Amino acid sequence: MRVVALYKWAPNPQDAQVDPDGIVDWRRAAEALSEYDPVAFELARSFADLTGAEVIGVTAGGSAASSSLARKTVLSRGIDRLVLVADDRLKTADSTTLAAVLAALIRRLGQVDLVLAGVSSVDVNEGQVSMTLAAHLGWIGLGGVRALEATDQGLRVERDVPGGSETLALAGGAVLTTVADAAVPRRAGMRDILAAAKKPVDLVELDDLDVPVAQVVVSRAATSRPDNARRQHVVVEASEPAAAAAQVISALRQRNVL
Repeated sequence: MRVVALYKWAPNPQDAQVDPDGIVDWRRAAEALSEYDPVAFELARSFADLTGAEVIGVTAGGSAASSSLARKTVLSRGIDRLVLVADDRLKTADSTTLAAVLAALIRRLGQVDLVLAGVSSVDVNEGQVSMTLAAHLGWIGLGGVRALEATDQGLRVERDVPGGSETLALAGGAVLTTVADAAVPRRAGMRDILAAAKKPVDLVELDDLDVPVAQVVVSRAATSRPDNARRQHVVVEASEPAAAAAQVISALRQRNVL
């Protein structure tokens, strides 16, 4: 049995800068593992440990995704091996293109039973790639997943829905996105990092997948600033610096600043 854990090596929003016009400048943002992905990793690893499945990390992005740091970061978090496309033509690719490339990679793997992903990437935060991927594969796609287990018929999935939760029985392939608190991600220790260097990595050339890459160029970007807009004042009350920082970042994201 094979479980794919999707991930994205993306610019860290905490390093981004906002210019006076409200445009986010990503040029100085260091790339890192998207913060929601480790939750999907942990859910995949727990599922694999109970079923004997192999967990394969899959991504498509810019050349930085194949760096030594990127590989070790992912492989030290419970992933058995990596399959990736790292091409700068994908650095600013839209969600539709990324989903098509990921679908081609997954088909290349052969028999895959399940795909897990975080709720969204932290840089774009559209949450569209996973469901578009499900359409490419012809599989069911579900969001809000909190827990899953294997059954004789397939999968039993628990997910959040408005006003509560529901439990579903699935048969066949599925692409599932997890809620942010579905699992507590493990912290990689020195042993995990050293072991990561020995795990296999399959670097696939983009041109070998025969997937057209649409080049989208943003010619202009602006934020809406009505004349009567008022500044919003948010008071952060936290005794611990880390908790205060988390509240500030959350408030900025809710207002689409990050």
